[in-house]
Amino acid sequence: MLRILLRVLAGLVVLVVLAVVAGPFLISGKPSDGVASGAEAAEPESRFVVIPFAGTAGLAIHYLEPPSSASSDPTAFLLLHGFTFNAWTWQPVLDVFAARGRAVAYDQLPYGLSAKPTRTDWEGPNPYSKEAAITQLFSVMDALGLERAVLVGNSSGGTLALEAALAHPERVSALILVAPWVYATRPTLPEWLASLPQMRRLSLLIARKLGENGSLLDLSYADASGITEERRARFGVHTRVAGWDLAWGELLALSLSAPVTVSAHLEEVTIPVLLISGENDRLVPIEDSRRVAEALPDATFAVIEGCGHVPQEECPDAFETVVSAWLDARGL
Repeated sequence: MLRILLRVLAGLVVLVVLAVVAGPFLISGKPSDGVASGAEAAEPESRFVVIPFAGTAGLAIHYLEPPSSASSDPTAFLLLHGFTFNAWTWQPVLDVFAARGRAVAYDQLPYGLSAKPTRTDWEGPNPYSKEAAITQLFSVMDALGLERAVLVGNSSGGTLALEAALAHPERVSALILVAPWVYATRPTLPEWLASLPQMRRLSLLIARKLGENGSLLDLSYADASGITEERRARFGVHTRVAGWDLAWGELLALSLSAPVTVSAHLEEVTIPVLLISGENDRLVPIEDSRRVAEALPDATFAVIEGCGHVPQEECPDAFETVVSAWLDARGL
């Protein structure tokens, strides 16, 4: 009887090991269907610019810039969306910034309608690394003729804005950070583990779930009933482009071994900063945002009542009031 029990247990152990090792390979690696490029899925207000990036033939970047954008004004605003979002998160307030100067919101790779490179599309540096995102940000500025700008970043876009200000402070005049993801508590894995084929397939599965169901959009609102069908469609615009899921999987696989470290350098950001938090933010706790403001040498902290993680979408009028008052006080 004991031998039989041991054999059963050994068989179960073998099945568990096989499930862990081989199970992820059951996740299909076939790219999603769709049109060949973001340009083919473009909306009427869509614009594109191609930026250089080492090891590629160039990266097509999708951006929004309203006709009212004052291109002759020396003040410029570059708007950076958060994780899984795209440039349309800024649409409700884009004209607010455009009334004060040139205002551009762009899709970071591989979101929205920007390029979605996979491993066969580049030779050299990974286009999804933190360093690559910073390089691409300033390449966008160069391509659009923006010598200096106020960076406006939401969530991980706020993190990118901080990193960019640290990398090239001479090109960033001020920061407006909306619930920046600075004190992130997400787990990170050793690079060797994150790069295993099994982990890459699991990253692809997670990427598909995040990109298809819009769960983070719902979590980003204090009251998700305010999300219109048009807004949901714009959130999911990436799904029109073939292979979007493989590109998202590449980004997610890399992020598993890339910790967020910008909190160690906040005291080096000496330019003016407006830091905004939604009162009911479920993704970045309000106390985390307050802590960032307290660590910055020149920061103003504001809370927008009744809003979640994306107050620029959910409470655009209150967002405009806070931002306009701060810009006026700073003469921007």
